[in-house]
Amino acid sequence: MSADAITTEAVSKVFGTRPAVNDLSLSVQRGSVYAFLGPNGAGKSTTIRLLLGLLRPTRGRVTLFGLSLAEHRSDILRRTGSLVESPSLYPHLTARENLETTRGILAAPKSDIDRVLGIVGLAQTGRKLVKAFSLGMKQRLALAQAMLGTRELLILDEPTNGLDPAGINEVRTLVRQLPAAHGITVFLSSHLLGEVEQVATHVGILSQGSLVFQGTAAELAMRQRTQLRIRVNRVDEASALLAARGWRMAISEGTLVTDDTGAAVAINRALVENGYDVHHLATERATLEDVFLGMTQAEMR
Repeated sequence: MSADAITTEAVSKVFGTRPAVNDLSLSVQRGSVYAFLGPNGAGKSTTIRLLLGLLRPTRGRVTLFGLSLAEHRSDILRRTGSLVESPSLYPHLTARENLETTRGILAAPKSDIDRVLGIVGLAQTGRKLVKAFSLGMKQRLALAQAMLGTRELLILDEPTNGLDPAGINEVRTLVRQLPAAHGITVFLSSHLLGEVEQVATHVGILSQGSLVFQGTAAELAMRQRTQLRIRVNRVDEASALLAARGWRMAISEGTLVTDDTGAAVAINRALVENGYDVHHLATERATLEDVFLGMTQAEMR
């Protein structure tokens, strides 16, 4: 039971001459909510298809629960639920009837339907047809469908995509509680940083098919740098003056920026004493979006 839920060893996938995923080495701990982030087109969906055995890697090895996917795919998929693209639901059936069709295919016990409906908060929908459900309710029903049977891992591709704020909150609340309350590890892909701040315990960031960060959400937050930003007249001359006195300065959007936040008083004094007008001086902490864009900026060009 000590093996990670997901491990990939230098996995690559090449379509023709184009590498979609390059030397990807993931480590997803059991009991985590792992947010797999990246801009659209970064290779997230390709990675998910590799994890589910829908694609074969060009190179490398995929392991789930300590078992090789190439050798134990059937056993692995019995323990893995997934939601990729749009939910496969019958709009003219109720929630329970939809789940019954899947339960029969899986040969799961009938009690499983009550169990998963309770987990996603849809136990009281009764005879209401799925076509009358909100988008958030449909997505929760799709998650219930993915949890039928004995599932230890859920792999979700953009699970909040297209939902309104209420639906997003419903799905995030559910995902957040799955590891502790139900022993299910969650791997979800997203291009939304809110997934990190709201639900994730661990994060992987993909850029142009390569992993540029992997660690805990707290470790990612530590990369949020605090800088001193100064708005001053004659900005180029002011920068030269401060650089001559040993402060490393950058000019960004017409303002001076430095990491030397502890020198704010001394910098302000030096500028004023040399005849510069300081219009604004403040420390600013980079947002997670700043960190994300910095890691994936090559993708954005």
